[in-house]
Amino acid sequence: MGPLLPDSGPRGPRLARRAEGIAIEAAAFAVVTLTLPLLLVAAAAVDLGRWLLARKPWVGVRLVAMLWWFLFGELRGVAGLTLIGLASLGRDTRTRRFRVYRLRQLWAGGHLRGVQRLFGLTFDVRGLDDVAPGPVLILMRHASIIDNTLPDALVGKAHDMGLRFVLKRELQMLPTIDIGGRWVPTNFVRRGSGDTVRELEDLRKLAIDLDPHEGVLIYPEGTRFTPEKLAGAQALIAERQPELAERARGLHHILPPRLGGPIALLEAARGTDVVFCAHVGLDGFELISDIWRGGLVGGTVGVQFWRFGADEVPTERDALIAWLYERWQQVDDWVGANR
Repeated sequence: MGPLLPDSGPRGPRLARRAEGIAIEAAAFAVVTLTLPLLLVAAAAVDLGRWLLARKPWVGVRLVAMLWWFLFGELRGVAGLTLIGLASLGRDTRTRRFRVYRLRQLWAGGHLRGVQRLFGLTFDVRGLDDVAPGPVLILMRHASIIDNTLPDALVGKAHDMGLRFVLKRELQMLPTIDIGGRWVPTNFVRRGSGDTVRELEDLRKLAIDLDPHEGVLIYPEGTRFTPEKLAGAQALIAERQPELAERARGLHHILPPRLGGPIALLEAARGTDVVFCAHVGLDGFELISDIWRGGLVGGTVGVQFWRFGADEVPTERDALIAWLYERWQQVDDWVGANR
């Protein structure tokens, strides 16, 4: 078959980057495992003090346990990719792709399950049955470092659906994403590259030869939501795209969609149904320090999917932009009502 989006750059530095990433994770896992009792005791002492002084929930112990579980999941993912690579003899076939898809479902599901159990989260997911069958184009809001696991853990697992992703290039720091993301169609976006034409050309390739058991997922906002980012995005749109300023001002809980990527995919995937996904309960957890404040403990995560048939998606560009904003306003309204 050949990869839709092959590795870029010299082979040597790429292999060195991956080897370094695996070595760092393996060393960190060994250190954390050997010192785990001490780390848990220290974290418990800090948590006890925080609880006595300010009735803060016990987060330190949870974070230590989550660190161990995360590193374990990463190494387990690397081991799985190694087995898949050996079985495929390095060839890009449909079998290898779907083995990677299923491994990624286990990988993401494991990370999310760890967060769910350690922090006592409750999930309320609606509309998930409507996401299948594929192929579909999925547009999901982005609010935290945790919601990256939702597509594979929910959609992929429920429907055995392989998802082609649009991801920021910085995520290649994780060997699982760096290696596995090249064995299935993944567009690693180089933000601020200055070569928008080429970036969009690569992105459109994700819509090529979509299997009935595949979908393409993109985060239209391009980054995680914060009120400051929303104000900045609205000001920039008012300056550069005044015809969209009123629509952008109508958004209060999510960022306006960056039109380049979503519109390119909507045009490239014409004839494909479109799914929008909103969620609440993971907002504001952009950094580990945000989780440290305790707001994640005992929370409820609500997730809602809406599916629109291909015949509902306009073909004319201006109408398509208006339609995208209308659907994105629907996501914003839902978030506001359910936060």
